Amino acid sequence: MIDINHISSAKPYKIFKTKYNEALNAGQKNIEAVCISSYQSKTNEVDSRYVNLKYIKNEEFIFFTNYNSPKASAFRTNNQIAAIFFWPSTNIQIRIKAKIKRTSNEFNQRYFSNRIEEKNALAISSNQSQLIDSYSQVKKNYEETLATANLNICPEYWGGYSFTPLYFEFWEGHHSRINKREVYERNDNDWNYYILQP
Repeated sequence: MIDINHISSAKPYKIFKTKYNEALNAGQKNIEAVCISSYQSKTNEVDSRYVNLKYIKNEEFIFFTNYNSPKASAFRTNNQIAAIFFWPSTNIQIRIKAKIKRTSNEFNQRYFSNRIEEKNALAISSNQSQLIDSYSQVKKNYEETLATANLNICPEYWGGYSFTPLYFEFWEGHHSRINKREVYERNDNDWNYYILQP
């Protein structure tokens, strides 16, 4: 689940919260999964991956990862991302365009210290996306970290990212393919609203 207790009262955020609650009530699994697409200017490549969204605080969507990972490198070279939620239980897709930035060390430490030790052991032991000889070595690194490391201190190479949307598209699917597409696009401190054809 996503902690959305302090979400913005702006119209697109209200709609997001409504759609989220409808999907949650419909039994949507992995409701916190969001696909993040980024551009790596060094290699001229676009890449996508799913992450678990943990919070929406006011206008910021927040997830956590390794700061040495490929996605973190891409965020450093280009801070614009695309994000997409798909909740098949209600046939809802939410597309977002946003700017992304790191969360503060203080925020990361507070979050890390409240996680279970097993999750923290993996965050500490894994050089995310780097080559390793075998999966058994992954498990060995994890088990050694779980047994010996201070699991309450957040490492400098791990923490949060927050992205602030510039664009929302709320897509509602229909069997006849007359899909409903509503867009909210930021204009200074306001949001422009329009409908897209299917």
